Amino acid sequence: MIVLDISNIDINGDILLIDKPLRWTSFDVVNKLKYLIRQTFNLKKIKIGHAGTLDPLATGVLIVCVGKCTKQIPEIQTLQKKYTGTFTIGATTASFDLEKPIENTLPYEHISLQDIQNARLSLTGEIEQIPPVFSALKINGQKAYTKARQDEDVQMKARKVNVYQFDTSRIELPEVDFEITCSKGTYIRSIARDFGQILGCGAYLSSLRRVAVGDYTIDNAFDFSPFIDINRTHKGKKKDFEL
Repeated sequence: MIVLDISNIDINGDILLIDKPLRWTSFDVVNKLKYLIRQTFNLKKIKIGHAGTLDPLATGVLIVCVGKCTKQIPEIQTLQKKYTGTFTIGATTASFDLEKPIENTLPYEHISLQDIQNARLSLTGEIEQIPPVFSALKINGQKAYTKARQDEDVQMKARKVNVYQFDTSRIELPEVDFEITCSKGTYIRSIARDFGQILGCGAYLSSLRRVAVGDYTIDNAFDFSPFIDINRTHKGKKKDFEL
């Protein structure tokens, strides 16, 4: 993986593939890049935004557009995504991942390989999915996770998404490794929840990596780790083209 050289960025228009670090938000990465670009090129302002949020506990392809390439963000956001990761069955969490602690545990020893394959197949194709309450989707102008963290009753509406491919590889219960290719707006955390519900023993997302967005793949992403030890956030207006 190539380490990003800030001085090589075309500030007039560039598309950067960043391998987002674990526990960084997508805005952390955008804000960090904004700061580094402004410092390197002695700029007061720079248009910059990401083309599709990755959860803090996910790693992988985060597409960041600079300058005139920010106009391509809406188009890039429509591209299909490819993920790899792990579901852990036999337990649930409020966030459907490890952001929140395990709430319930259920026996899973009776689950067979055929049960897992049946669950996989039932979640392939066009499906109706209820997004997680701990998400950035807005309800009455406020992000759902803000309401959820204030213990408000949040009702998320089901919506149709497409899961083009859902394969399993390593199955060592309670862990099930997967590879999923899906449409814009698909929440892998919700697939984890639904996977567990179909199996009848619960499940949550224990790891996630986005390996492709359309033809943009992780093999061509920049290593962002050299910038991790630099202060993560810098004061600035979120509306300064964070999308």
